[in-house]
Amino acid sequence: MRLASFALIGLVTVFVAAAQAQAPQTRIRGVVERLDGQSLTVKTPEGAAVTVALAPNYSIGAVVKAAMADIRKGSFIGVGARPLAGGGLTAVQVFIFPEAMRGTGEGHRPWAVLPDSTMTNATVAETVSRVEGASVTLTYPGGEQTIAITPEANIIMAAPALATDLVAGAQVALTASRQADGSLSSGRVTIARAGAQLPL
Repeated sequence: MRLASFALIGLVTVFVAAAQAQAPQTRIRGVVERLDGQSLTVKTPEGAAVTVALAPNYSIGAVVKAAMADIRKGSFIGVGARPLAGGGLTAVQVFIFPEAMRGTGEGHRPWAVLPDSTMTNATVAETVSRVEGASVTLTYPGGEQTIAITPEANIIMAAPALATDLVAGAQVALTASRQADGSLSSGRVTIARAGAQLPL
């Protein structure tokens, strides 16, 4: 059985500032069409069918929908955010790390997923709730950031998954390496459980 690999979550959502492999990387999101042995075919939102060869020891994990109430003082979270016109940051995506991954990729840095965006992996020092939304103050070695979290933000957390969950219709996200012959391969797959949005 292949249980959730939380390193997978870090790669797919770019919460972890890990070194990339030499092969060009392709980010794939969509719906599973079929799994034939180690060959996974995903239909993208654009309608293209993309086939990826899964490594023999590939890992699989899931994300589940979470809420602001799940973000507590002392939680370790990763927040992908965009700048506000009047200053400050607003969250696009929030990932609540499992306790075992506390400290992963800690710090504040540019986020390559969206233009002019940042990623902050840090400990929640304070949460503030308002009628129109909420905010969190995150602290990390050498700094802190206060980030607004509106109802539109995608708040998710990790959950275990099995290879048997890769059925037709499952929503998945993965990062694949393009090989010299043009084919794609990956060692990790993330599934979005019902109600959860796929990570960016």
